[in-house]
Amino acid sequence: MNFAVTPGMRRLGSSVLGMEAIVAGLITPVAITVGGVTPALAMVAGLGLAVLCLVTIGLLRKPVGYVLGTLVQVLAIATGFLVSMMFFLGVVFAALWFTAIFVARRVEGVTSR
Repeated sequence: MNFAVTPGMRRLGSSVLGMEAIVAGLITPVAITVGGVTPALAMVAGLGLAVLCLVTIGLLRKPVGYVLGTLVQVLAIATGFLVSMMFFLGVVFAALWFTAIFVARRVEGVTSR
């Protein structure tokens, strides 16, 4: 299967992951103060996910970036076990991620109706 990466996919994917990086970084203090999570775990989960989002943005020129981006979505949903609101936000970002890929491919004519 050939997965062609288009400029629109990179732009929209970068936008989603950039916003997700901000949200992921902000869950760190929330997990510590509201969720009662240990600071070490909160730092690894929140800041680690934020860094992974930024690394993934750099890899969006290749198909592996989209595989990693999908993994980011799964991990974002999993952070809901630390901060329950992330179950909702993770699903929202996952929907935005898949919509960004689908819409960009459709607009740029890579897929047909």
